[in-house]
Amino acid sequence: MGTIDMRHEVREFLSSRRARISPEQAGLPAYGGNRRVKGLRREEVALLAGVSVDYYVRMERGNLSGASESVLDSLASALQLDEAEREHLFALARESGPPGSRPKPKAVGAVRPVLQQVLDAITDAPAWIRNGRHDILAMNQLARALYAPVLADPRRPANTTRFVYLDPGARDFFVDYDQIVRDAAAMLRMEAGRNPHDEELIALVGELSTRSELFRQRWASHDVRFHRSGRKRLRHPVVGQLDLDFEAMEVPSEPGLQLNIYTAAAGTPTADGLKLLASWAVSQDGLPSERAAPRR
Repeated sequence: MGTIDMRHEVREFLSSRRARISPEQAGLPAYGGNRRVKGLRREEVALLAGVSVDYYVRMERGNLSGASESVLDSLASALQLDEAEREHLFALARESGPPGSRPKPKAVGAVRPVLQQVLDAITDAPAWIRNGRHDILAMNQLARALYAPVLADPRRPANTTRFVYLDPGARDFFVDYDQIVRDAAAMLRMEAGRNPHDEELIALVGELSTRSELFRQRWASHDVRFHRSGRKRLRHPVVGQLDLDFEAMEVPSEPGLQLNIYTAAAGTPTADGLKLLASWAVSQDGLPSERAAPRR
């Protein structure tokens, strides 16, 4: 997999979103009989979006170049896209434009020391920073303890999506494994729309596609989603199950990086479990680190 084919991405995304909407859901009359297509027809999407059938067909064949914001807004409404899907559509349109119109993503290989200081100042909650590929770039001590199973693989940077799909221990570590695999592929697909020329991202998708049938299935769905907040249930090998609340925040000074923090309400078994995990971390001579081992 040497590159991401943007025309293919556009074509599959639009056709998959069209296929999931029935005429009834779109407020259109269904005249009975056997429909030869699943979901809406192309002419029905064109009608709902207020564009000609020829123009919509051109877009669904993979050509979003030159599509105005108003047309994309109308198309997003016609296809009943959620917020993440709408942003993905706009990203696909942006990346379908002339090369000179695309902003070049900033390559981030390591976080600044001051960001590591911020992480280390957070002592009661696991906290770490990742990029859009889900490479773990920096962690505090409690995060290293929490994600010790992820860091057990010596490959660096550690990547949570690679762990989810390729490490057999992931099924035990994530209580809601089926949801995790759906989310992981959907978030990676979102990143592919934003940065389709990221060579390391392309290599990761290629590796996962080659080695995991489950990833191939989830990738083919073309689903996308945000990763902002929610509940994550982990089964830690030392302290048992932890039902954690997470918040994921963009790092304004480093576009493309995200700060993740896990917490638990005071007085809950998970809060007690985090305290036990912190004590265990202190007792260890050397937890696995997110950083590459120094050369000797």
